[in-house]
Amino acid sequence: MEIIAIANQKGGVGKTTTAVNLTASLAAKRKHVLLIDLDPQGNATSGTGVDKNELTLTIADVLLDGVALSEAIVTSPAGFDVIGANRDLAGMDVTLMSKTDSHELFKTAMKNLVDAQTSSQQPPYDYVIIDCAPSLNLLTINALVATDSVIIPMQCEYYALEGLADLSQTIERLTELNPNLYIRGVVRTLFDARNTLARDVSAELEAHFGDIMYKTHIPRNIRLAEAPAHGLPVIAYDRWSKGARAYQKLATEVMKQSS
Repeated sequence: MEIIAIANQKGGVGKTTTAVNLTASLAAKRKHVLLIDLDPQGNATSGTGVDKNELTLTIADVLLDGVALSEAIVTSPAGFDVIGANRDLAGMDVTLMSKTDSHELFKTAMKNLVDAQTSSQQPPYDYVIIDCAPSLNLLTINALVATDSVIIPMQCEYYALEGLADLSQTIERLTELNPNLYIRGVVRTLFDARNTLARDVSAELEAHFGDIMYKTHIPRNIRLAEAPAHGLPVIAYDRWSKGARAYQKLATEVMKQSS
């Protein structure tokens, strides 16, 4: 089981879009995948067709009350497993600070999930994808402490470069808590090849990050923008759209990293 956090402290870079659509694309390739929403906005939950306001148990119950992750799993209409989030996760940082080892609560929950699957002889997940909040808060730190690797979605613009530098430094510091943590890859999102700035920033990224840059570019695509309003990943909304095909290519790249 590989645990992958989708993280970027800058909002509006396609982080949740990447979490939902990478999960759906991996599932379409017959991988057993779990999507965990660690963003209080709960957009990843809604984007899979799950009604976040009707959930009996959410990731907040796992972190606050010690509910087992396995008890909070629901199956989305898109056909993969989800642990959702809603407004109950808002303000969680303050509440978690009072708990012992507050930065390791999610790591403990993940270990218990692995142990539960092993003891019940359930097939383990091939991938667990975590949608992090667009900030370096305690929830995001919990995700980074528990994860194997990080995928960073990035829009090719100047301010995104600054945010990426900050996130890289944070990941480096967190290796004290999680020695195995590394950047799995950087994926260019909302990419418009006609834009000179986008091409220049893309070239700068390739020069700096080299081999960890995914070859796949996620384009600006109306179908990607429309799909969440229908509670669907883009592959279920319009599998032949440019956005859907791009995320299928990204899923292939991610799977190759596992082999």
